Amino acid sequence: MFSELQFWHWLIAGALLAGLELVTPGVFLLWIGASAFITGAVMAIWPELDWRYAVTIFGALSVASVAIALRFRLIRTPISDRPTLNKRAEQYLGRLITLDEPIVDGRGTIKLDDTRWRVSGPDLPAGAHVVISGVDGSTLVVAPRAS
Repeated sequence: MFSELQFWHWLIAGALLAGLELVTPGVFLLWIGASAFITGAVMAIWPELDWRYAVTIFGALSVASVAIALRFRLIRTPISDRPTLNKRAEQYLGRLITLDEPIVDGRGTIKLDDTRWRVSGPDLPAGAHVVISGVDGSTLVVAPRAS
């Protein structure tokens, strides 16, 4: 089966792998598909290349390209100047607020900006000053403000 591999087999494999990349998460199959394209190009230039060498070239290129891509991804990980941009609740950490309603049995609600939030913390009366000390899912964790 492998002895019948031609350059166009590798090109088709590369196109299929690149196409699969469109429907799968991550950027992994793209590099393996590129390795198949390069192997196809080598086979087109050197048609008498034995299939064992072609498979070896493909394997080596696949491993190398994925390793280089992963290393490049680790080096080029963007550092945001606003790490909580899409984490709205975490943007409120450390904020001082006054309770509109009491916290009863560890649960309550507050109005913060334009949204009503669930809060958890110690039982406190309405009007108590608290600081947002954590986030648990979509619930803000509050603690009494230290005097």
